[in-house]
Amino acid sequence: MKNLKISFILLFATITFGVIGYYIIEGMSLFDSLYQTVITISTVGFQELKPFSKPGKILTMMIISFGITIAAYTIGNFVRVFIEGELQKTFGRKKVEKTIARMKDHYIICGYGRIGSLVCAELKERGIPFVVIENNPANVERMESDRVMYLALDATSEGALMSAGIMSARGIVTAVGSDADNVFITLTAKGLRPEIFVLARASDEHNESKLKRAGATRVVSPYLIGGKRMAQVLIRPTVVDFIDIAVMESNLGLQMEECRIRPESPLVGKNLVESNLRKDYGIIIVLIKKHDGALIFNPQPTEILSANDILVVLGRSEDLKKMGDAI
Repeated sequence: MKNLKISFILLFATITFGVIGYYIIEGMSLFDSLYQTVITISTVGFQELKPFSKPGKILTMMIISFGITIAAYTIGNFVRVFIEGELQKTFGRKKVEKTIARMKDHYIICGYGRIGSLVCAELKERGIPFVVIENNPANVERMESDRVMYLALDATSEGALMSAGIMSARGIVTAVGSDADNVFITLTAKGLRPEIFVLARASDEHNESKLKRAGATRVVSPYLIGGKRMAQVLIRPTVVDFIDIAVMESNLGLQMEECRIRPESPLVGKNLVESNLRKDYGIIIVLIKKHDGALIFNPQPTEILSANDILVVLGRSEDLKKMGDAI
C-alpha cells in the first residue's frame, strides 16, 4: 500500500510538471496543457495540439520517459495490491474453513444478530470454541471486525450444518430472528444428529412449544426473560444483585459454576463432609444435580456423591478452576 501511494504521488508530480512546462514553454492554456500531458504519458498516439518548439519537444521526451515508467509502476502496484488482497481473502477463508473442519466439541451458533453476538461474546471470553453460520452481509462485516470464525452460509441447510461440524459439535444454538427458521434449523439438526443438544431462541413465547416439538433441548425467549428480570429488579432488587454477582461479572471475584464429577474422581462414593470441598477450596455447594436428573437444593453434609453428578457451586474464580481440575 505504501508503494502504491508513492507511485500515485510520482504520477501526479509528472502530470503537474508537464502542465506547467507546456503552459510556460508553449503558451498553452492550463486545460490544453493538461490534455497534452495526459495523451503524452498514455502514448495513445494522438497528434500534438500544435507544432512544438525545440524546448517543447525536449519537454515531451522527458514526459514520455518519466510518464511511461511511472504509469507502468503505478498500474503494477495497483494490480498487485488488488490481486494480493483478493488472494489473501480467498486463502484466509480457506484456512478458516480447514480450521472449522478440524474442530471438535464446539458449539455452532446460527445467527449473529443481537442475541447470537452476545452468546458468542460470552463463549469467546471463556475460551469455549464455536463457529457461527450467518450470511447477512451486515453481520458478516461485524464478524470480520470481531474476528469470529464463521461460515457465510444459510443456516437452514444441511450442507451448512455439516460444514460447521455438527457431527462432532457439543451443541447448536439457533438464534436467528425468525422463529420459523429456528424451527427448521432444529428439525434439520435433529435429522442429522438426533442426540445433539439444541438451544433455541423463541421471539414469541407461543412458539416455544413448537420448537420443543421440533426437538429443541432448551428454549429461551429473550423478551420474556427480559420482562421478568425487570419486574424482579422492582420486586426483589437484592436477590437480583446476588444473582448478578454469582452469574455475571463482579468486582468481588465470585462466580457460580457447575462441575461434573468424573467416574474416576476420588470424590465418588464420599459424602460432602468427606470430600473436603468446602475446606480445600472455600466454595459453597448450592445444588447437586444427580446423574438420574434429580435436583438436591442446599444438600446435607451426609449427601453421597456419585459419578456424573453435577455440582452447582459458588466461589472465587481461581478456586473454582482448581476444584474443576481436581474432580
